[in-house]
Amino acid sequence: MYRVMLIDDEPAARNLLRVAVNWEELDMEVVGEAASGIEAINVIDDLRPDLAFVDISMPFMDGLKFTELATERYPDLVIIIMTAFDDFEYARKAVRLPVMEYMVKPAVREDVREVLQRARATLDKKAAQRALQPAPEDPEGEFSATEQIMRYLKENYTDSTLNLTKAAQQFGFSTSYLSRKFKQETGMNFVECLTNLRMNKARELACEGMKMFKTAEKVGIPDPNYFGRAFKKYTGMSYSDYVAQYAKS
Repeated sequence: MYRVMLIDDEPAARNLLRVAVNWEELDMEVVGEAASGIEAINVIDDLRPDLAFVDISMPFMDGLKFTELATERYPDLVIIIMTAFDDFEYARKAVRLPVMEYMVKPAVREDVREVLQRARATLDKKAAQRALQPAPEDPEGEFSATEQIMRYLKENYTDSTLNLTKAAQQFGFSTSYLSRKFKQETGMNFVECLTNLRMNKARELACEGMKMFKTAEKVGIPDPNYFGRAFKKYTGMSYSDYVAQYAKS
């Protein structure tokens, strides 16, 4: 999920934004709040937001100064400036800053939702661009993003902690974006692909007569009960029957 920060010196304004939006539906979550630009700068390294709602008028450090400092540190941070109507001319000074949208307070719920949908599209695009950058071991950039992910799975499927979330973090995607992209370009979902890799290796090890609990560990499914069910679903046979039929003598 994309991480959202709410920065406003009015608690009521922050609370309104928090409760007025179905964040999960937008693949977002509010990870923190701040009551001033100074407070926000002090906690941004811990929160690492992808998107921030920033009130333009705050004591000690206004929203424009925060935006200037924050985007120097995190160039991909998406900023949505919130401003009272009387401050709109002041907000125009932010044109030179990398701000995605300016909204007049109090914002209408549907307007906020529309802006967030565009923000998600922007974040998805940024994630895709990062994933398409050459990996260190692929200096010529000859592999597409999906090919890089497939290679990552083939090299790491034995890791029992590998899942959609971990892979998404590795490549800078949101989990929902990676899930959609992977299905669209490979014809199978992420879990199916990971399970196929593990079961293909499991069949090889079964043919060598390896004990089930050892095979389960080697393919990244240390729970033998879960492994046994997955193996039978994949091959149509229990592990012991498969060994009995196909193991090399």
